[in-house]
Amino acid sequence: MRYFARFFVVILSVIAVAPLVWHGISSVKPAAEVTRIPVTLVPAHPTLSNYAELFGRRAFFSYCLNSAVIAALASIICLACSSLASYRLARVTAQVRSLISSALLVVAFFPPIVFLLPLYEIIRAVRLVNHPWGLIIPYAALNLPMATLLLTGYFQQIPEELEEAAAMDGLTPFQTYSRIILPLAAPALVTTGILVFIFSWNEFMFALTFMNLESTKTVTVGIATLSGAFAEQVPWGLLAAGVVASSVPLIVFVLFLQRRIVAGLTAGARN
Repeated sequence: MRYFARFFVVILSVIAVAPLVWHGISSVKPAAEVTRIPVTLVPAHPTLSNYAELFGRRAFFSYCLNSAVIAALASIICLACSSLASYRLARVTAQVRSLISSALLVVAFFPPIVFLLPLYEIIRAVRLVNHPWGLIIPYAALNLPMATLLLTGYFQQIPEELEEAAAMDGLTPFQTYSRIILPLAAPALVTTGILVFIFSWNEFMFALTFMNLESTKTVTVGIATLSGAFAEQVPWGLLAAGVVASSVPLIVFVLFLQRRIVAGLTAGARN
């Protein structure tokens, strides 16, 4: 059974990595070779022209900057709200906590497309279409249930005796939260912030709907809308280069912090 599980994990890993490897190979092929049949696994004439065009003649850095700013601000807002909610949730009775956690879990599993049309109407009404805040606020809100669930499990592990001691020293509840609880919960906050950042960086549907101007596009939308020399031409090599250039830094970032991510998920599961 153990060997079967390992074999199953290897198969899933290959399936997950194969698309990125394929994009990596395609990104160093000339345009004529990308569409050649039969397909060549090893480029006959490898070139970096796709990357040169992506970074030199396209607004790829602008896309990345937009995504980074939106994802960072969404993560900060989501952490600020979810930490307050989860701290309070961790201190209520078990029955109330179980009821609220179940409701949050149900909301967290709603497909995001359910919120697309109502959110667009709201964003348009407040004139935030093609504005970074038109994505920052929805991203923070969509990740709020998941972040609250993760942090609640971690806050439950912090002894209540620390709060009682802080109250005896004259600290208000908010001072106790900001000066004692938050520093102790820093590992869980970092983990949750990473997960929210990854979701916000990779999100495509809302970004495509809310951001129409070239200067406001995020990296996922910017790559998907790359065009060739003619309207009907699809620059497959350039698209592959964009996928690789936007994915590799995020993959390295996740691998570097994978222990924190796993630890945060484990803590949240104890809720």
